[in-house]
Amino acid sequence: MEYRRLGRSGVKVSALSLGSWVTFGTAVDTDLAVATMKVAREAGVNFFDNAEAYAGGQSEELMGKALRKLKWRRNSYLVSSKYFWGLNDGVNERNTLNRKYLLDAIDGSLERLGLSFIDIAYCHRPDPETPIEETVRAMNDIIDRGKALYWGVSEWSAAEIRNAYEIADRYGFHKPVTEQPQYNLFHRKRVEVEYEEIFRDFKMGTTTWSPLASGLLSGKYVNGIPEGSRGALSGYEWLTPSLTDPSKNNVVGELAKLAAEIGATPSQLAIAWCLLNPNVSTVITGATSIAQVNENMESIKVLSSLTPEIAQRIQAIVASVAN
Repeated sequence: MEYRRLGRSGVKVSALSLGSWVTFGTAVDTDLAVATMKVAREAGVNFFDNAEAYAGGQSEELMGKALRKLKWRRNSYLVSSKYFWGLNDGVNERNTLNRKYLLDAIDGSLERLGLSFIDIAYCHRPDPETPIEETVRAMNDIIDRGKALYWGVSEWSAAEIRNAYEIADRYGFHKPVTEQPQYNLFHRKRVEVEYEEIFRDFKMGTTTWSPLASGLLSGKYVNGIPEGSRGALSGYEWLTPSLTDPSKNNVVGELAKLAAEIGATPSQLAIAWCLLNPNVSTVITGATSIAQVNENMESIKVLSSLTPEIAQRIQAIVASVAN
């Protein structure tokens, strides 16, 4: 496993990490959560991503149960969680980053995870209705109180990140150290173009998600949506248009041929490609089986096969559908 510094912070994260979105609390039970986390850890993974909203809090509960069973030394791994959507319908408890919500939400996560602190607390989406200074101050206080060690943002615009960073710098608050954006062969512009100045000016880290474009890049949707896949889950019907897009699936077929040339699976090719970007600190992978974890972890070995020539061929294949 390769380890990369998380932005300008002193902490290092494994280049491949394990996330719980759409798995823990839906497709994965406690025993399987323990098994997948154990196999990932044995492969060198030290970062496990979660969010308050995943499965309505059940994802955090499940990860907490798994961590208690695994009994790892606390300083040997990192856990993150994210806040914005909330778990309740109160006027100050949903779709917000106000101080009242954030200080309560972190306590809820710690209780569900069974931890005294988390390593990274994220603002899961920007909140245009709360003054950004209020949010930055609340995140600073969460760190000062020892409930999180670092904080970051997820899917914020470059302008919003700059505003938050400059407010933190002005008042001597803890600065955000990382962004969690979607990044894959089909979704590139935000990371590669919009954030260019953010990386240059603030040395932000990234914990990127959806390296397989919700499974599309794995090739499993070339012939439609198979039973038991993410696309077939209740509540994820919004993914159908993308997963069944003929032009994208044609591209996936071409990528699969290239992957076979270098002795990789389509998934491994797509994940390894994300790691070519020096601004990617870690690629968050997901899995509902031990076999998937093992396949994803092998992506680190594929990275050396992505020569400049292979990278150019990949670029040419996806050029017509990337955004």
